Amino acid sequence: MNTQLIQSHPSIMMGKPSVTGTRITVELILEKLSAGETIEQLLEAYPHLTKSAIYAALDFAAQALRADVVYPMLEKAA
Repeated sequence: MNTQLIQSHPSIMMGKPSVTGTRITVELILEKLSAGETIEQLLEAYPHLTKSAIYAALDFAAQALRADVVYPMLEKAA
């Protein structure tokens, strides 16, 4: 992973991991991709974003999930 492309700083987006030099969070990238947007659509919607940054965000998320932490799924209320 290109760790220079993803940063986490308390004064930027409340410390959420984001693309360096932008206010685009890893969370936003994941949400957009999981909603069906393509990488090309993300690049068009966010001109400061690069394909390398998107891949770095995906890699960051994958590494974060490799940690020995269990993430219980909450049931949605009916």
